[in-house]
This record gives sequence, structure tokens and C-alpha cells, in this order.
Amino acid sequence: MTGTILNMITVIIGGALGARLGARLPEKMRETVMHGLGLMTLVIGVQMAIGTRNILIVLASILFGGILGEVLGIQARLDALGNALETRFARGAQAGTFTRGFVTASLVFCVGPMTILGSIQDGLLGDYNLLAIKSTLDGFAALAFASTLGIGVAFSALTVFVVQGGISVAAMLFGGALGAITRTTPWVIEMTATGGVLIMGIGLILLELKQVRVGNLLPAIFIAPLIVVGLAALNIKF
Repeated sequence: MTGTILNMITVIIGGALGARLGARLPEKMRETVMHGLGLMTLVIGVQMAIGTRNILIVLASILFGGILGEVLGIQARLDALGNALETRFARGAQAGTFTRGFVTASLVFCVGPMTILGSIQDGLLGDYNLLAIKSTLDGFAALAFASTLGIGVAFSALTVFVVQGGISVAAMLFGGALGAITRTTPWVIEMTATGGVLIMGIGLILLELKQVRVGNLLPAIFIAPLIVVGLAALNIKF
């Protein structure tokens, strides 16, 4: 859990600093920064998505993940949590963007291979080097996001704790069945590509082009590895 705690600290610090900085920026400047973040988020998502070895696996993961997410109402639950935190902690102008900042940052910081691999390594081997790198990146990202979305970004540290901490604990309990895991492990490749599609959805939100319910697509990240493992068990090439 060391890596997760470190990640939480950097997100909180980056989010707090970004919120203070953003309050001093003109509205047009904040809007330009937001659009820049949206464009870069799209680029990162595309880079992740094109790494797939079989686009049909990503497609199936997104479709089934979206259905499951809608049934579970994940996006609504994230929004409700953000609204509850906003009511409790947001003040003045921050109240208008608190939930958006919380939900957006939560998704960005918890979607991607470094989240899964880093948490598994931390829980299984006590090696938090990958999460330490992620923590640095997330800290700067939190600063940038919070400069336009406000203090809600800092509260996404709660989501980081639940997601990464949960994966680390699961790795501690069931890690023996996972075997050696690297970025080139087949299920990691497809999970990364699927996560890239979700990241692209976040980019569309930041650019205010489409309000994609990315939260309801989150199960896709876990469905992708299941599909890969299932195909391998059936000796089906992909």
C-alpha cells in the first residue's frame, strides 16, 4: 500500500496547488488550458488504444463493459459521491466545478496500465517503484486539472485509495495465481488498449464535445483481461 499512499499525497498536493493557482487565472486562460488538456488526453488515449493486437477484443470489452456499467450505475454513483463531497467541502466559485473535477480526475488517475501493474507489484512484491513514477505524473496532472476544475481534483485521492488499494490487497491475497506480469503480457496489452478508449472519452468531455459516461465504461477494463484469458484457455489465437 506504500505506493498508493504516496500517490494519494501527490494528488492532494498537486490538486491543492492547482486550485490556488487557478483562482488567479483569467477565465479565457483557464478555458485554453482545459482545451489543451483535452487535446493531450485524446492523444494519450489514441496511443494506448492503437497498441491492441485484436480490436475485436477491445470492442467486445467496451460493449459488455458499458452494459454492465449502466446496470450498476457507476457514473451516477461517482456523481453522487462528488456531489456529497461538494456539499460538504466546496465553497464559493469552487462549488460549480467540484464534482466535475472529482469525477474527471478519478477516472484519469485510475484508468491505465500503471494503475493495475503498479498496484499488483506493490501488493505482490512490495515494489512500489512503478506507482512512485505514476505518483509524480499524477501530481503534475492534478496541478494542471485543478487549475481549471478546482479543488475537487484533490479529493480524487479517495478514489485512488479505493481502486489502487483494493488491487494491491487482492494481489496480496491471490497474487500466486497471476504469474509474471509485464507490459507485454497479452491481457495487459488489451487492457491498456481498452483503457485508451476510455481516456479518449475523457478527452471528449474536457473539450466539451460530448458528455460520455466514461464511469459506466469502467468494467470494460476488467472484462478485456477476462476475454484474453478465456480465449487462451480455449486455445483460440487472437
